[in-house]
Amino acid sequence: MTIILYGIRNCDSVKKARAWLDGREITYAFHDYKTAGIDAERLQRWCKELGWETLLNRAGTTFRKLPDGDKQELDERKAIALMLAQPSMIKRPVLDLGEQRLVGFKPELYAQALPF
Repeated sequence: MTIILYGIRNCDSVKKARAWLDGREITYAFHDYKTAGIDAERLQRWCKELGWETLLNRAGTTFRKLPDGDKQELDERKAIALMLAQPSMIKRPVLDLGEQRLVGFKPELYAQALPF
């Protein structure tokens, strides 16, 4: 099983998830949105699976700094466009386990999903 952790290197939640994985010697690849971006097809699949409301980080600075017009009348199409334009608006981290994706870092959910 290939595990990929998606996020931004300096994000505190991503740092905690990486430390959790490293502490259990779980092998994973790290995909940094800041350097590698995110492709539209993957983001659309995630939105269908998890819901765009789950993936869009409305609490983050990037979203809060948007003009009011960009924040209003959000739907999946508009949310995906915003996240593609500024990947830091994707809630972090996203842990891709192949058959399952986990959004955010919750140690108890990681422990349930990952045998170690």
